[in-house]
Amino acid sequence: MLYKFKSKATADLIMLEPQGRQILEIIGKTPGSSGIVTAAQIPDAISALEAAVKASEAQQPAQEGKDAEEEEDQGGRAEMVKLRQRAAPFIEMLRKSAAEKADVVWGV
Repeated sequence: MLYKFKSKATADLIMLEPQGRQILEIIGKTPGSSGIVTAAQIPDAISALEAAVKASEAQQPAQEGKDAEEEEDQGGRAEMVKLRQRAAPFIEMLRKSAAEKADVVWGV
């Protein structure tokens, strides 16, 4: 399943279900087949995403060392996409939408 986010202020943004669900949960929305982030809710959504990114980055240094050791033992290296990278396009969409007082809607 894919989440497709739309706004009159930006191009569409498509996310895979796990990442879209994570973003929606962070901003306090119930993941589902459709929904809306109103222009009035956008500043709080941006703040929530930025706080989640900071929190995840504060936890990562300890985890990265442990994960790197495990990967070396397995002889491979996995590339992890961080929350900052996943959230950045959505935060940009929210900022542009806020500037134009446009809602962001989603559907699957």
